[in-house]
Amino acid sequence: MSAISAVDTALWDIKAKSLNAPLYQLLGVASRDAVLVYGHASGADIEDTVTAVAHYLKLGYKAIRAQSGIPGLESTYGVGPGQMHYEPAEKGLPPGNHWSSEKYLNCVPQLFTRLRKEFGADVHLLHDAHHRLTPIEAARAGKELEPFHLFWLEDPTPAELQEGFRLIRQHTTTPLAVGEVFNTIYDCQQLIQEQLVDYIRTTVVHAGGITH
Repeated sequence: MSAISAVDTALWDIKAKSLNAPLYQLLGVASRDAVLVYGHASGADIEDTVTAVAHYLKLGYKAIRAQSGIPGLESTYGVGPGQMHYEPAEKGLPPGNHWSSEKYLNCVPQLFTRLRKEFGADVHLLHDAHHRLTPIEAARAGKELEPFHLFWLEDPTPAELQEGFRLIRQHTTTPLAVGEVFNTIYDCQQLIQEQLVDYIRTTVVHAGGITH
């Protein structure tokens, strides 16, 4: 599908250039003047994450994904070193991380309690669970995060277990996002049709290109 995506995108690009027009004119018209983007704020602990969120707000971001190290765990995937660090990509094999859903579920509500207390309700806050929870654990996380009005909770459970999103949806109104591991638009069909998630995060380069 990535190969198909590359060819499809290239063909759209060739056609748009031949007409000396931006691609959105071939698809219809421009639908917005700007796009909301989010920064990745993370820290070794909650206070470090507070500092990182403040840094992104100072840069003008209106939406911020917040991740924090988990007390009792030596390291946590998704928490990178330094400022403006996206994901902990490193040379060679990725490091292993011990995991505890119990410790995570106890920590995450504390993180967002602290962030809302510090920054108020106007900033859009997001969080990524990195597919690590069972559906019932994800349901608990979503329910406990409801008071903090997250923009979305991303990848709460393994994306291929789409039936699990039914259980999560029954227990929480926290918006859900999924899709970065999808490689076809048909992976999204059930989730959209049953309104099990709020945001599809499938990428153009993995899921068939512009046409899809």
